[in-house]
Amino acid sequence: MNKFERIKAALNSKEVDRVPVSLWMHLSKDDINPGILADSQIEFTKKYDYDFIKLMPFGLYCVEDWGAQVQYFTRTNRPPIIKKYGIHSIEDWGKLKVLPAYYGTYGKQLQLAQYVSNRVKGELPFVQTIFSPLTVARKLAGDRILLDMKERPELLKNALEVITETTINFVKANIEAGVDGFFFATQCASYDLLTEEEYKIFGEPFDLKVIESYNKETFLNIVHIHGDKIMFDLIKDYPVNCLNWHDRWTAPSLAKARTLTNKCLLGGVREVPYYDENNRMIRNSLLIEGTVNEVENHVKEAIDEVGGKGLILGPGCVIDQATPEKSLFAVRRAVTSNQHTLT
Repeated sequence: MNKFERIKAALNSKEVDRVPVSLWMHLSKDDINPGILADSQIEFTKKYDYDFIKLMPFGLYCVEDWGAQVQYFTRTNRPPIIKKYGIHSIEDWGKLKVLPAYYGTYGKQLQLAQYVSNRVKGELPFVQTIFSPLTVARKLAGDRILLDMKERPELLKNALEVITETTINFVKANIEAGVDGFFFATQCASYDLLTEEEYKIFGEPFDLKVIESYNKETFLNIVHIHGDKIMFDLIKDYPVNCLNWHDRWTAPSLAKARTLTNKCLLGGVREVPYYDENNRMIRNSLLIEGTVNEVENHVKEAIDEVGGKGLILGPGCVIDQATPEKSLFAVRRAVTSNQHTLT
């Protein structure tokens, strides 16, 4: 099987020669330059023989063009941070305008997709990372959004429409650039932040507008549910064909998720440290400190949870940039050594 065939088989819960796999991390030393980032991601994926590229624009690319001030460090494990939010008063939500995809920070991420497409189209599947409109709004304003949605709900919903249309502009341009799908990340579908009723008002309708703008145009469409205490039962029914969340440290497990949905599951690799009941770290990430055997066994456990079908092996979120090569190779080797269990 080539990488496209393998991914498509997993998406449809068909037999695979081995479980497809990919890992991804922020490349904060390179990610303000789309050409350099494209080269780094392609080199990384080919070196470890992973099955698809998740494009890794820095996480604040979606707010700078609306006035948020971002501080860059261009250093490993020092991602950009918000220096000043773009929303300072509740009235600022009414000032947002729909943006095109071809200039500013959005335009740079479009260039990233174009560079990757020019080099690997037809050889490696690749997906662009986009954020739910509510997630973008929270990145733009911070947690004041939780008060603004109560004080002026219609004003916020109008702003979310603007963000939605801007995201759709970006989506369409990425499809023209040749992406094979999208990694749609929601960082607000958590009971730690919102009730399900609140998410159905300020999250779900805008999420669906974005997803429906591409889900019939691309074949690898992933939704990432970020955080703890996630609204899995709500998001699992989105019109995508692959679900990703932190399955190794928040419910549901892969095995439980398989009883809840027939969609392809992307996960199985714990990307974060281990903590005790008092939230004190008791061990660093297995990828950072684990032995090769521990990493390989970790992968095999995940594959066995779902019998190797309808699974793409990957992390619950970004892995640490300090992950040693031995772990990166071990993850890839483990899916090959486990392929006998898939027949």
